[in-house]
Amino acid sequence: MARGEDLSSRVLEIVQQTPDCDVDNLAAHCSGMTWNQIFLALDRLSRSGQVVLKQDGTGHYRVTALPERPSHQSHVTHHS
Repeated sequence: MARGEDLSSRVLEIVQQTPDCDVDNLAAHCSGMTWNQIFLALDRLSRSGQVVLKQDGTGHYRVTALPERPSHQSHVTHHS
């Protein structure tokens, strides 16, 4: 069985290649993954700020990949 991080990476790659896809289409592209695995991966990705899920008004959800956030480095300022 694949690790959760591997499944999340796979789901993220599919979402990046298929902008604004709905969850049903995503599931069709995730052959070999169960619905539970897909939803768990989406939950991880959403909580980490890598994707956003939006309801489209018809009861379907759309998944969009968010741009990668730059890492925040702390800058030390020296005062004279």
